[in-house]
Amino acid sequence: MSDNLAYKEDRRTELIAGKVVAMSPSPRWNHMAISGNIYKIFAIYLSGKKCTPIQDGFDLYLDDENQFVPDFMVVGDTDKIKLDGVHGAPDLVVEVLSPSTAKNDKGYKKDIYAKCGVKEYWIVSPSDKSVDVYVLEGSSYILHDVYTFYSESELSMMTEQERAAIVTKFKCSLFNDLEISLEDIFYRTF
Repeated sequence: MSDNLAYKEDRRTELIAGKVVAMSPSPRWNHMAISGNIYKIFAIYLSGKKCTPIQDGFDLYLDDENQFVPDFMVVGDTDKIKLDGVHGAPDLVVEVLSPSTAKNDKGYKKDIYAKCGVKEYWIVSPSDKSVDVYVLEGSSYILHDVYTFYSESELSMMTEQERAAIVTKFKCSLFNDLEISLEDIFYRTF
């Protein structure tokens, strides 16, 4: 049997505030597509660079009471990457919301990520097709911005002025030359 909490007894779990908590059942298509799309964006950009993109399923050990399994992370200090997981704060963490995990992702986990020094934290909502970007300031996060992807049918109901005001691309605070398209994040989702 593996010591990896994510797969104990064939059930994915996390250690949250010292308690083993079952993760949501197998993710739905939109959840998997979004986390995969984000991984692809960063994997292409970071190819040949020091930072490492890490996809869903790899344990993150923040302290003795908090071991999470983020949907995506970027680690700049590759010495933190061990065979069993990342030990210490990554530079970027992304959580894709599921109904059963949303409360922890938006509350407790967000606070722990900030306390442990994760520089940037994204909360992605598949249902709203939005990305909340938080940037670490001191030991807490400030909401940098909320980006929303609109479908063609939604755009067709807007005025030209409303469409012109929509932000379709944004930058990660960690990489000045990486422009991220919302269309790429929500590619092939429902």
